[in-house]
Amino acid sequence: MVVVIGGKGLGQLLAALAAAFFLRAITGPGPALAPEEEEEEEEEQSEDAGKIADDEEVPDSGKVFPVTIRWSAVTCSLSDKRGKTVRFLLTNVSGEAKPGRLLAIMGPSGSGKTTLLNVLAGQLAASPRLRLTGHLDVNGRPRTTGGYKMAYVRQEDLFFSQLTVRETLSLAAELQLPESLSAAKKDKYVSQLLFRLGLVNCADSIVGDAKVRGISGGEKKRLSLACELIASPSAIFADEPTTGLDAFQAEKVMETLQQLAEDGHTVICSIHQPRSSVYGKFDDIVLLSEGAVVYMGPAKDEPLTYFAKFGYHCPDHVNPAEFLADLISIDYSSAESVHSSQKRIDDLVDALSKSTPSIQCTSPIMQWEVSKVPSKFRRKSVVKKRGGWWRQFRLLLKRAWMQASRDGPTNKVRTRMSIASAIIFGSVFWRMGRTQTSIQDRMGLLQVAAINTAMAALTKTVGVFPKERAIVDRERAKGSYALGPYLLSKLLAEIPIGAAFPLMFGTVVYPMARLHPTLSRFAKFCGIVTMESFAASAMGLTVGAMVPTTEAAMAVGPSLMTVFIVFGGYYVNAENTPAIFRWIPQVSLIRWAFQGLCINEFSGLQFEHQHSFDIQTGEQALDRLSFGNSRIRDTIIAQGRILMFWYWTTYLLLKKNRPKYQQLLPPEYQQQE
Repeated sequence: MVVVIGGKGLGQLLAALAAAFFLRAITGPGPALAPEEEEEEEEEQSEDAGKIADDEEVPDSGKVFPVTIRWSAVTCSLSDKRGKTVRFLLTNVSGEAKPGRLLAIMGPSGSGKTTLLNVLAGQLAASPRLRLTGHLDVNGRPRTTGGYKMAYVRQEDLFFSQLTVRETLSLAAELQLPESLSAAKKDKYVSQLLFRLGLVNCADSIVGDAKVRGISGGEKKRLSLACELIASPSAIFADEPTTGLDAFQAEKVMETLQQLAEDGHTVICSIHQPRSSVYGKFDDIVLLSEGAVVYMGPAKDEPLTYFAKFGYHCPDHVNPAEFLADLISIDYSSAESVHSSQKRIDDLVDALSKSTPSIQCTSPIMQWEVSKVPSKFRRKSVVKKRGGWWRQFRLLLKRAWMQASRDGPTNKVRTRMSIASAIIFGSVFWRMGRTQTSIQDRMGLLQVAAINTAMAALTKTVGVFPKERAIVDRERAKGSYALGPYLLSKLLAEIPIGAAFPLMFGTVVYPMARLHPTLSRFAKFCGIVTMESFAASAMGLTVGAMVPTTEAAMAVGPSLMTVFIVFGGYYVNAENTPAIFRWIPQVSLIRWAFQGLCINEFSGLQFEHQHSFDIQTGEQALDRLSFGNSRIRDTIIAQGRILMFWYWTTYLLLKKNRPKYQQLLPPEYQQQE
């Protein structure tokens, strides 16, 4: 068996191992990817994702499938650990959203706006402490039957920061539109979306992030809408679309939503307290307070007329949204004000329930809606036509490479840190000789080299991947691609960039410390630390897939690495490790890297000696570390196994931890409880 450790050979080895691994994971037998589970995943993607009509034309905004969404008796309660209900997030909420109209869900903080929006969109995160009951129909049929396309624009806009607006939209179109469409039609459709959402001027600007300035917040929000509109959805849900925007940008975003409603979409958004010009764009509103509906209906003049009947008049020249927000908010300034405001809200809720007829969620589809639907959309279910495995891999590899190669600030920082740490270590261990004291110095340098390489790769990955995972979860929920092509493309795209920094470190520190002065030993040194860097990065992916936030990942990752450092072979000899912990050195990437570096450095060295008990050869030094019977090939194989183990674990975690949403149960369930 021949093992190539050089840069190019290492990349080929990793690519071959990764390709074989993931091809087996995707196509081969095994309990994790059985055919039944693949069929189940495809069914979930067909139900949850925005589905593309099985035709040869680009979706047209003038051919939106109109849907009327009705909900009644929706109740969401939160219970404690004992199962006792402690709070109602929503209480007997009913309403209706019609095509061609912009519906706004308004209310003070904590009134249940986002909860109701998530319920209507089917995006309420599942929890054993939640109970969700009620009826929800789309065109007179249960939502679970599918047959329509839905878009959900979240409050936080997440994108790959180094891609331009046009590239982001083009890749989304490539992944979501049928493969049979020509490139010219897709480009034309992307250009139409850019023009329609006012993104033409920034089409060639990078999206940007906190490190690199990119497009504005309003442009990011419109880009989120553009990505969701690729599949020409019937219903659009937007969670607080004006959050974090100035007044001008907020109005532009709401103008976009208003235009989408006029085009035939059913648009529902949650909003806290809009300015008067924004409020004027709403067609219908639902006012919530403490999880109950205070008003539901047209938004123009009807709310003020309705509340005037109860003696609550809006002063002249006052924003209606501010008046309504004050009217349905609880005043916590004193006990008396809390009681009076709570009584006012309760009276308004009771008055609405008595005056509003109950909404039926089983009504048939209205004839005028069906007449608007093109014949090619009239089908019970629409199955998305997704590209093949290798096509997904090619597109995702392109995106991953653009993101990794263009990330100038991160790459510059990593370059400076790699060179700076190499200069510091090289200065501390400057020109080591062959004395007895140099033996400990060499071991110390090799240990800190292994630790520095692993920690640098781990920290970079855990700081980035949790945010990227949120994007991947969102795209996978739409059925844009499978998990296997994404992970393989990420591994291969980061090989050239990820290998550059360990090579920089080795190129500087090796001659400064005067390690074993042969070209082959230098190449092996660089190959070992590069392989270790990839393994640490894969470990970072697992940590990022295991915990929910970047902060948690930054806490878990270094803590786990510290355990591997302790059992890395330098601080505790393998022969003296307690039996209960002897498995840890076998999975410690620090230990295998340190072992390989020591074998590469000490094999064949002769040291100065004056006494018979002095170490005379490098082989004797390896025996004291319990590395005497090992080979560099064993190190490379072990690191490759660790790399594949972490990637396989990441795959399983991402597949298992895909977002789960609360099931809407009939109202009878709540009564039984």
